[in-house]
Amino acid sequence: MSDQIDRIVKPGSGRRVRGPKFQPLRRATRVPVWGDLGIRLGLAIFLLAIVVLIHWWDRGGLVDNLDGDVSFTDVIYFTLISVTTTGFGDIVPVTDRARMVEAVIVTPIRFAVFFIFVGTAYNFIMKRSWEKFRMKRIQEKLSDHIVVLGYGVSGSESVNELIERGMDASNIVVIDPSEERLIEAEKLGCNIMAADATRDRTLNAVRITEAQNVLVSAGRDDTSILIVLTVRALAPNVPISVVVRADDNESLARQAGANNVINPVRFTGLLLAGSAKGAHIADYLADLASVTGRVQLVEREITEEECGCAITELRTGGRGLRVYRKGRVLGFWEDECQNLQPGDIVVEIVPTENGEERGDGHNGRH
Repeated sequence: MSDQIDRIVKPGSGRRVRGPKFQPLRRATRVPVWGDLGIRLGLAIFLLAIVVLIHWWDRGGLVDNLDGDVSFTDVIYFTLISVTTTGFGDIVPVTDRARMVEAVIVTPIRFAVFFIFVGTAYNFIMKRSWEKFRMKRIQEKLSDHIVVLGYGVSGSESVNELIERGMDASNIVVIDPSEERLIEAEKLGCNIMAADATRDRTLNAVRITEAQNVLVSAGRDDTSILIVLTVRALAPNVPISVVVRADDNESLARQAGANNVINPVRFTGLLLAGSAKGAHIADYLADLASVTGRVQLVEREITEEECGCAITELRTGGRGLRVYRKGRVLGFWEDECQNLQPGDIVVEIVPTENGEERGDGHNGRH
């Protein structure tokens, strides 16, 4: 897996994080990998040079048990041996001052050099290997999941709503190029990947062909449509929902392969117009759209027991509104809806737990 696919992370099974949490100020670094490695090695060499100079300055407190003479080469040798805590005993500090220098100055530098090398090994070797291992484990378990491409305002709201509706956060994959935006999705317990969703390798890494649904909200219509094209090419049968903001782009999004095209600007206009015709219409539409409301819109295939029944006789007790039958759209007032058939998809309004707690019931007013 290329380094540019960055990372996919699966935190614990945590749900919403409530209450403020301290987050450090972050900014993307402009230093390349080789530059970071060079800085670390340069710092380690600088610290070693300081120890060499200290030992050379205080060489009178050292004793060479082999020839009795402490040369500059002996100082370099003793420095490397003492910093690595090997200690062969051929050169040793004998005066009180030399021993204090070793204890007070050299020992902290020894730990600093040690942590520099350990940190470098972790970042450039162990961390990448561990992340690749974790990514492989997560990929093996990804099936029938929801992939959210873009974690802006619309994407984050959709993830929150999915979790509110009972979707396991560990079954949601969020892809966005911004690490900062992904922090919130990671807190919710989602799988996250900082990457470009228009790339085939990114989508293949999250097993897009095994997804239950794909939600696209890239913030720009052109980017969202390009993502839809890429997803449709890789996963011909996966349902795709996309957010576009320009009316002209709705048909383009459908031609690209989107099953559902959502225009938030138009929907907002519908709510405004509805509120002008009735004080409670916008409130009811918002109630339908959110799981925290008293009623909820549900789309499902009818059961065997419901075959032959009318749309008003659904076993859930919900109010049937529309039937989708072999590409046709049937309203609840049409005669065909009085005889449901196998394979019919029904859209109904059902009361939520919030509505039942307030006494709506199945037969009460929604």
